Amino acid sequence: MDDRVKKAVFDKIQETISNTDEISKIQRMLSYNIAVTSLDDFMFGIAIGRIYNSFHYQTRRTLKRNATKEEFEEFLDILAKRADTIKNALKQQQQQQ
Repeated sequence: MDDRVKKAVFDKIQETISNTDEISKIQRMLSYNIAVTSLDDFMFGIAIGRIYNSFHYQTRRTLKRNATKEEFEEFLDILAKRADTIKNALKQQQQQQ
């Protein structure tokens, strides 16, 4: 993966961990309209969506193309390694409410 894209992904992961209150607000607002069986999974999905969007957008903007399969696999590996950290940050946010 291009270093610029990788940096953007790591930055978005850190931003997501640091701003879990935004995700919590989205979850609360949507919970009135969407039946959710697991708030943890729902919030994690929002977080992953934000990070994936950054990966996709940065690849298109920086490299002027879609990610290759290898780049996407590397992205998935980064996510897998940081998933627990992201989940823990989201849980801490829920406990603070």
